[in-house]
Amino acid sequence: MVVNKIKNESMEWIKAILIAIALTFVIRLFFFTPIVVDGASMEPTLYNQERMIVTKIGEPKRFDIIVFHATENEDYIKRVIGLPGDRIEYKNDTLFINGISYDEPYLDQAKHEVKDGLLTNSFTLRETPVQSDIVPEGHLFVMGDNRRFSKDSRHIGAIPIEKVVGTTNFVFYPIKKIQLIDSN
Repeated sequence: MVVNKIKNESMEWIKAILIAIALTFVIRLFFFTPIVVDGASMEPTLYNQERMIVTKIGEPKRFDIIVFHATENEDYIKRVIGLPGDRIEYKNDTLFINGISYDEPYLDQAKHEVKDGLLTNSFTLRETPVQSDIVPEGHLFVMGDNRRFSKDSRHIGAIPIEKVVGTTNFVFYPIKKIQLIDSN
């Protein structure tokens, strides 16, 4: 009788552990996953080795920070600047989308630190690998916040939306830097 009670209790623990493992797998596969920032392309917004949570739900919006598969073995983290059908242009460190200028408050600190010229050199989409006047359907134009040192759509072209892993705005490590990142 005692043996049966121990056996039943053990089975309950095993079931609970298996359910927890299955839930963890499903949540990571379909909803959230942790990532590690690798490199300086998003400074001063994000720094190398910070850890974040990627949300795999919903479509990316303008100025969201996204993670996408840049190559088979490498993911990049960048900011969405252009959506499908947008005309993107930079003039004198100012972003123009469809002819309308946009403020980029997340760049204020970096612009202030630049001593010799512009943070973002002037360009049009035609002068990038996009080689078009607009961001193609099903694609995003992305840029790192560290504009002088970011390999982004100006170099690798527009990103297919299906390569997007998800959006991110929550830094959870290091603990002293826990924060929500405002995407505007």
